[in-house]
Amino acid sequence: MRLQVLCCEVFFREVCLLAANSPHTIDVAFLPKGLHDLGVERMVPRLQEQIDARSGEGYDAIVMVYGLCNNGIVGLEARDTRLVFARAHDCITLFMGDRQRYLDYFGAHPGTYYRTTGWLEHADSTGAGEETVSQKLGLAMHYEEMVR
Repeated sequence: MRLQVLCCEVFFREVCLLAANSPHTIDVAFLPKGLHDLGVERMVPRLQEQIDARSGEGYDAIVMVYGLCNNGIVGLEARDTRLVFARAHDCITLFMGDRQRYLDYFGAHPGTYYRTTGWLEHADSTGAGEETVSQKLGLAMHYEEMVR
């Protein structure tokens, strides 16, 4: 089986491990992690462009490693191959394994802010010069910048 994986870069380590150990041929494209901050009107076209660029390349499926992500996957379609999504609200659901585990943990620890290695290792960027919510709030600033 030949698969194209379109993936948020927060899953870099996990997807590389899975692709390396898969018996299938897997091509992976990582996209900037801040796309969900753009809103539906800008995230959907960015993802659709990536899907369309793989049209006619002979993939058995295009696998989207995204949750619902602020509705940023709603309406996406592949014209000549299967398009596969996980049933998840956001990346935290995917990292935790399922919706119920996420809800149980969140219920027991309300207000928890989740970070993974992918969130820490990759720039807080949309890859298109647009500011993310974190940047607009100053959360991406270094200590020295905040002091100034």
